[in-house]
Amino acid sequence: MEEIKKIKIVTADPSALGLFGLAIITLVASSQKLGLTSGVSLVLPWAIFLGASAQLLACINDFKHDNTFGSTAFGAYAFFWYAMGFTWLIQNGVFGEKLAAGADTKQLGFAFLGYLIFTIFMTIGAMETHKVLFIIFVFIDFLFLGLTLNAFEIIPHFAHSLAAWSELSIAIMSFYGSGAAVLNKHFGRIFLPVGKPFGIFKK
Repeated sequence: MEEIKKIKIVTADPSALGLFGLAIITLVASSQKLGLTSGVSLVLPWAIFLGASAQLLACINDFKHDNTFGSTAFGAYAFFWYAMGFTWLIQNGVFGEKLAAGADTKQLGFAFLGYLIFTIFMTIGAMETHKVLFIIFVFIDFLFLGLTLNAFEIIPHFAHSLAAWSELSIAIMSFYGSGAAVLNKHFGRIFLPVGKPFGIFKK
């Protein structure tokens, strides 16, 4: 009789890397929105490699963990940063002046609105993960709210400020979340508390 062997492949939790990627790109991008830096030329590399690629790597490995929530979150935001990177390239004429001249920023508004809707229901899911992640998602909600309003030219000054400060807050909380994911696992105890799930929706 043929013997069947089952092999379990253990992979590390990728959330620390994903949150670090999110922290770096939101820190760099918020510096531009807050007027501390200018232009997007040197935001682009961090968008592509940290905001996009690091989160995509986390997404792929969360699929291996059978983590639908984590893989969907990291994957969706990874592709957001790839798209933003291409958007900035188009706006700066890398693909030709004709394409740049024909850019309608209201189309970005609809994309941001879609991500706002997505982030709202992911925020509900984050309530049953831990409180640090929930806070990060709340700030992402405000970021996309600000980006959406600004793209549609609705109270643009307030919307821009809302997006800028929300993005900086995402960076701060994501650094903490990444540190907690690394150190809590590394030390085998709660070194940086992240807060228990709310316990509202799960059975």
